[in-house]
Order: sequence, then C-alpha cells, then structure tokens
Amino acid sequence: MVSATRILATDADSPDAAVIAQAAETLRAGGLVAFPTETVYGLGANALDARAVAGIFIAKGRPAGNPLIVHVANTQAARVLVADWPGAADLLAKQFWPGPLTLVMKKSALVPDIVTAGGPTVALRVPGHKLALAILDAAGVPVAAPSANRSAQLSPTRAEHVVRDLLGRVDVIVDAGPTAGGLESTVLDLTTTPPRLLRPGLVSPAEIEAIVGPIERRPVAALDKQPLRSPGLLERHYSPRTPIECLAGSGVPRVTELTHQGQRIGWLRLAATGDVVAGVTLVLMPDEPAAYAAMLYAVLHELDAAGLDRIIVELPPRTEPWLAIHDRLGRM
Repeated sequence: MVSATRILATDADSPDAAVIAQAAETLRAGGLVAFPTETVYGLGANALDARAVAGIFIAKGRPAGNPLIVHVANTQAARVLVADWPGAADLLAKQFWPGPLTLVMKKSALVPDIVTAGGPTVALRVPGHKLALAILDAAGVPVAAPSANRSAQLSPTRAEHVVRDLLGRVDVIVDAGPTAGGLESTVLDLTTTPPRLLRPGLVSPAEIEAIVGPIERRPVAALDKQPLRSPGLLERHYSPRTPIECLAGSGVPRVTELTHQGQRIGWLRLAATGDVVAGVTLVLMPDEPAAYAAMLYAVLHELDAAGLDRIIVELPPRTEPWLAIHDRLGRM
C-alpha cells in the first residue's frame, strides 16, 4: 500500500512533458503508474524489476499464476526480451505495431519469472497511444502492465474507473481521458505451429491470417496448460460487481420477470431490437462491433455504480466480428 496516489491530468494527443517525466521517473524508481493505452488503462511497473512487478500483484490482488503483458516503445525493445524472434513476429509487428496486438514468444533471461508466472514465454506489445509511447520512451525500460483494476473486475477505460479501484494502492494515475478501443488487446502465441489465438481482441483473426496464414482459433481453457501463457484465460474475468446475465435472443421475458419481483435492472441491448420494458435502466448499444467494444466497459462501470440488482445483456450476433465481445461477456 502506498501512502498517497498522485493524479496527473494531461491531454492524450498533446501530453504534458512534466507529466510524462513524473510517470517515467516513478517507473524507473520501482513505483506503480496507471496510464491509458488505446485499449484500456494499464497498471505499469518496470518489467525488469521483480520487486516492482510484485507490487502490481499486490495492488490488484492478482493471482501469481496469471502472467502479465510487457509494453515496449518499439520492436527493437521487444527483441531483447525474447530468446527467439520468429519471422511471423516481423510481419505482424510491421503491420500492427504500435497497436492492440500482443505476441507471445520464448522469453530471454532478462525477463523475471514473476512477469511470466514462471513460464518460458513472454507476452509483448507496442501500444498505439501517444501518451503511453511517450512514457515508455522516457522511462527507457519495458513496462509490465495489466489492466488497472482489481483482479477479475471490469477493466478501466477512464481514469475515474482506476481511481475507484486503486486509489491509495498505486503511486501515480495519469488521467488522459477515455480510451478509444475499450477492449484489451488480441493475444497470439507464436511458439506454436500454426500460431494460436489465446485471446481475441481489437485485431481480428482474419486480419492476422491475411499476414501470416491460418492460425489456430479453438478456445483455450485456462487449465489446458500451466503456467498460463497469457492473461485473460481465467474462467471469471472482466466482471462487474453487480450480478450479470447474458442472454441469447430477447431479454424481454427475463427483464419482465425480474422487474415484477421488484428488482432494479440494467439492460443492454442492440439499438435495432424491439420491445422494451418500463422501469428499467435501458442502454441501447451500437450494432457495429468496434463501437460496441468502445462503449461496453464504460457502460458496465456506470451500471455497476447505479445500485442495481442485476444487469441483463442481450448477446450480439455470434459472428467473427463480435468474437472478442463474446469472449469478454462469457467471462463475466
């Protein structure tokens, strides 16, 4: 537990040099810094400092067996952290970095075991966010950074979400407004043939296959392999505190039943769907996957803070563009 948390506000597109310097110095000194990326807010520590990384697990209440993604400023910084850099990594990094694609490769001896949950591989990405890149560049160290929330709960897409979970547990929170993507990165394991999708995200399997050919898309169960090679594989993850039900088809019967029982209901449904039920907190979600992803966690944070008894989500179509959203909803 830290004595106090500094909240530093800046503009995402024109970040203040003093804010960047304070965040970078905190990371170099072994502290914890929450900062935005293009996906969600991350909680960062110097990835080469095992004691600093341990602070992430303490602040989040994160299980030691759940590995971390390491964020770096560029491809060159990623290469020194791996023992083997396959040709596919070059192709994918050229196409998607900076951006929301995480690549899993065999780790070098530089990476402490605590980062990888004791495993032989490390997950790496270059974030596509101007402020995040500026902090990484100024810090001059790779930064292990899971989402900046308490373990298993909703990922934060705004600084106020981080404050709610981690105030007094981290040294610095950098507030640069809402994140654009809204969902965590895609994670691809390059140590298998063919490469294996570990977590769907903002980069689709089709986009990856256009670069490197077919990949293994079958879902990965959390306990298939130990240690885990990626975050986001635990059965329960990304969850609001309010009980949530995800329904295929119309939610009208279930929402009607619950409201007749006197329960206060939050209801997410696609904007194009039909009948509504009076007396519920209704949120009409976009019918386009990227826009839905950008809103999802923020809406769930709002409903979670509203004192509701239950959240009902009408599931979107089960097509590939919605794969990442179904993955997150399925773990709540």
